[in-house]
Amino acid sequence: MMTRLKFVLCWHMHQPWYREGLDGDYFLPWVYLHAMKDYSDMAWHLENNQNMRVVVNFSPILLEQLDDYTNQLDSLLTSGTKTSEPLLNYLSGTKSIDQDINARLQIVKACRQANYATMIEPYPEFANLVRVADAILDKSSPAELGYLSEDFFLDLLMRYHLSWCGAELKTDPRIQALLNHPGYYSHQQRFDLLKVIHECLEKIIPRYRLLAEQSQIELAVSPYSHPIIPLLNTFDNIKCCQPDAPRPQSGDYPAGDIRAEWQIAKAVEVFTKYFGSKPKGIWSSEGSVSDDSIKLFENYGFTWTASGQGVWRNSREKNECDKSKVEDKRLLFSSYQLKDHTPRIFFRDDGMSDLIGFEYSKRDPLEAVREFCHNLRNIADFMADDVADAVVSIVLDGENAWEYFADNAKVFLDHLYKRLAAEDPIELKTFAECASEVPAYKMQSLCAGSWVYGNFAAWIGQKEKNHAWGLLIAAKQAYDEFVKSAPEPPKLAQAKRQLAICESSDWFWWFGDYNPGNSIKDFDMLYRKQLQALYQIIQKTPPAILQEPINKIYLKDDFVENAGTMRRGAN
Repeated sequence: MMTRLKFVLCWHMHQPWYREGLDGDYFLPWVYLHAMKDYSDMAWHLENNQNMRVVVNFSPILLEQLDDYTNQLDSLLTSGTKTSEPLLNYLSGTKSIDQDINARLQIVKACRQANYATMIEPYPEFANLVRVADAILDKSSPAELGYLSEDFFLDLLMRYHLSWCGAELKTDPRIQALLNHPGYYSHQQRFDLLKVIHECLEKIIPRYRLLAEQSQIELAVSPYSHPIIPLLNTFDNIKCCQPDAPRPQSGDYPAGDIRAEWQIAKAVEVFTKYFGSKPKGIWSSEGSVSDDSIKLFENYGFTWTASGQGVWRNSREKNECDKSKVEDKRLLFSSYQLKDHTPRIFFRDDGMSDLIGFEYSKRDPLEAVREFCHNLRNIADFMADDVADAVVSIVLDGENAWEYFADNAKVFLDHLYKRLAAEDPIELKTFAECASEVPAYKMQSLCAGSWVYGNFAAWIGQKEKNHAWGLLIAAKQAYDEFVKSAPEPPKLAQAKRQLAICESSDWFWWFGDYNPGNSIKDFDMLYRKQLQALYQIIQKTPPAILQEPINKIYLKDDFVENAGTMRRGAN
């Protein structure tokens, strides 16, 4: 029997906490919109290709928001209870379209947040509505929005949500009828759409749980609110990959190692609640790893984690005496273990991963799949006699690339899964399986870093990012004083969870001059709102500095590849 190349495809799903504080309004709608378009489609493609096997990683804070939206939509549909999501309230009529120009402007801006070429232009009715609004804004005359009818904004909202329906939802006769409707949607039609959205959301977690129970997928987890664990532990973890980067002036994050442990324990708790079992693997936020994080993962029973090729290369350079072997890519297709620790560490092939994330949307989908599978066959040939102990790891976001593909990558993903399942040289595996089947190379120490360029530059070392850390450190110090006062357990639990929200990697990611200005502004504002909410829970007055933007100058909202939500693994 031919020895085949082990291949692991891992999709990572995560969104930060978008509510203002623990129970405020949703500031951004990305959880339920990605559910309609991506989380449902990704399950659907697997259900339609039962010979395909993948790893699917969820951040716990995303699972909680999916559950929250499901419950709120259920209350909306059964008893007319207003939700915490402004756009859904407009659709349901629990919030009216009034004459306030700023409110109307916010609706227009919200409904423009979609890839024009794939999510607006293909729908003539939606594109016409957008052109009307754009014509007004291009004249810098937002007051003219007051002359548009309420039906205009309701139709704009309907068309926007219909454009966010993924390939699976577009097979629903109710969605097809709404897409074919000429315009001026009735109250009942808007409710029909809300019912479809609710049905979609309530099925997502059970669908992935069933796929895992059927052994078609392995489910994995990230730290609870998606923090960068190595940076919580100590800023010294940037020494290897960013030796010259300036650090926050206020020093290390106080007792960050304790917070890192809380983040992992909470992740296991939430994952077990929704999926009924403990995870074997952890995709540490942004593939961030360090020696101390591996020890922490081991303490919680994880058998594997993974990172990017840049971390592999830097770690090889740190550990390998023979520098000529540092770039030996044969050793990328392996598993690793740190000395005296049990978790296996896998490193993704950045180039292959980035082809899916950034390049194949520009290509004919069948040609792209042929090339991808051809590359895998070349790797199998390249590994030759070592192929039995080799594993190729592909890891990327499972939600952000697809809006750049035609029809939400329907043809590409379906064909990719069919071809991979049929490729003779390829054996589809999960990381948990490879952790027990593939021999491990021993490594003395990691060069700590992430899947983005192998370092932590996306989260620390730049002026605005370090300032954001300074604000968090000050809030943590205030939190520590609150804990010393022996608060009531419910209040302490609220404070711990809100602190975790503030520790998310996403806030620091968005600060910098490489992201679109409107996104920087949104995440800047939401981060400061989360810090203010923490101060309010611990009964302290939020510092006045939280009223000031962290990024003082917002850039024009120019196009940025994948809107900054993904970045290539290497320069």
